Amino acid sequence: RLEALSEGERRLQTALAAGRLGAWELELSSMLLSTSATCKAIFGRGVDDDVTRDELIASIHPDDRDLVLASLRRTIDTGRDYSMEHRTVWPDGSLHWTEVHAQLYADRYGSGRKLVGVCSDTTARKAVEENLRRLNENLEERVRERTGEVNAAHQTLIEEVAQRERAEEQLRQSQKMEAIGQLTGGVAHDFNNLLMVVLGNLELLGKYLAGDAKATRLVDGAVQGARRGAALTQRLLAFARQQDLQVKPVDLAELVSGMNDLLRRSVGSSVSIEAILPATLPPALVDANQLELALLNLVVNARDAMPDGGTLSISLREEKVVGDKGDLGEGAYLVLAVTDSGTGMDAETLKKAVDPFFSTKELGKGTGLGLSMIHGLAVQLNGALLLTSEPGVGTTAELWLPATEQRPEHPAETGLPVPQAASRLKILLVDDDALIAMSSVDMLEDLGHQVAEANSGLQALELIRSGQHFDMMITDYSMPGMTGAQLAQAVRAIHPALPIVLATGYADLPAGADIDLPRLGKPYNQAQLAKEITKVMAGERAPIPRSGSGASASRSRLSKSDDRCDEIGDGACVV
Repeated sequence: RLEALSEGERRLQTALAAGRLGAWELELSSMLLSTSATCKAIFGRGVDDDVTRDELIASIHPDDRDLVLASLRRTIDTGRDYSMEHRTVWPDGSLHWTEVHAQLYADRYGSGRKLVGVCSDTTARKAVEENLRRLNENLEERVRERTGEVNAAHQTLIEEVAQRERAEEQLRQSQKMEAIGQLTGGVAHDFNNLLMVVLGNLELLGKYLAGDAKATRLVDGAVQGARRGAALTQRLLAFARQQDLQVKPVDLAELVSGMNDLLRRSVGSSVSIEAILPATLPPALVDANQLELALLNLVVNARDAMPDGGTLSISLREEKVVGDKGDLGEGAYLVLAVTDSGTGMDAETLKKAVDPFFSTKELGKGTGLGLSMIHGLAVQLNGALLLTSEPGVGTTAELWLPATEQRPEHPAETGLPVPQAASRLKILLVDDDALIAMSSVDMLEDLGHQVAEANSGLQALELIRSGQHFDMMITDYSMPGMTGAQLAQAVRAIHPALPIVLATGYADLPAGADIDLPRLGKPYNQAQLAKEITKVMAGERAPIPRSGSGASASRSRLSKSDDRCDEIGDGACVV
């Protein structure tokens, strides 16, 4: 039996050594400590060193000692298992980690109580754990940094997507306005031709019915209606950027000041007007008459937005655009701003404000073409109309107009001489529209002229080549097969001195068609026709603006940019 116990003890010692576990016992009555060789090594002692309880307690790190003693006392008092990991300071001063486990033991008689336990060196494990902790901290920091980069990239992506959506929305709006403009311009051009026939025939009919008061009144009513239709087509052409503009350097401060009385009468006594018009600003390249109409329109809109009265501000300032800014190219601009303190517009209304026929006014109080016309005018002048508004605060409309270093023209007070009536002429009239040709022939013959009619450019050339004598040729521009410009070039090759007038409803002709010819805008009446004939025969003519001329400075600016001239209907173009 003793041999069996001895063998069992050897196996236990072998197992403890294999597990690198040190064994120890503490007699509670005498506080006598017994330790194995492995236990001594774990506390930094040699095999032959005697280790007492006090020495073992003293080797525990000061910061851990109180906790260890308290835990031991709890085990002795309660009989609960002891388990503790703490730092140990070896005799050489090095720091180690030790894990200790123990149980309270007593013999079967309840005496001889002692603590029996094992200990192990966990320094290597703690070092690995510390390295893992640091690695995790570094990893978490890297994750935070990477997450920050991802968040920043995500935010950038969101902003880019939003910017792209805004650009796409602007492109869709631009394409929509361009498509509407092309459609509107084509319809207005055709409507102009119809109105010309109506007005021409009504004018002649009025002469024949001069003695019939009732018939004259009916004709006058029809003429007024047709003229209102012509004014409407002019607004449509303005929106489509196809109206005929006389672009010159204009002092905007002087122009606005000159409209002071008209503007104050237009807004009434309940609206006060404030003007901020610096006198040192450069001129702008504009059509003065059209700009006056646009300003009056903006002021009337502002008045209508303030039914209970308010303040209307008109201001001028100079701005410089570097690089492309949406619809504005690089360069200097004068900004004519009209601001009201009225009802304002919400975002949805503001988006539709320049759409043709869109109006927030009551039925019969607006056509919905005012802002459309101003937008078209601004774009045709190589500028822009910018609107900002807030419900309950008011609206600001800004006309950005190209500035120029050219000096404004101030015409002499004497005026131009009144053209004298032309003598009887033989005129070749060329138009592919039979109704327009018939109306024009009737007006010319009523003026006393002899007229030959041709319905195409080729037919007109045949008449020229036949040897017939003509004092003048009036030709439509937009004709199938051969345009009026092409016909004029062919006729000049035969008769260079023959006066030629080009009749057209378009403001600008396609690239390559800017032939130096006097132009008669459609629709025209008999008085306008007679005046143009007199001017041309007297040597006074208003040629089609050519690139580089003073009257076409805005167009020459376009030719230097990347803007496009898109062909619409009948060979005309809109920029």
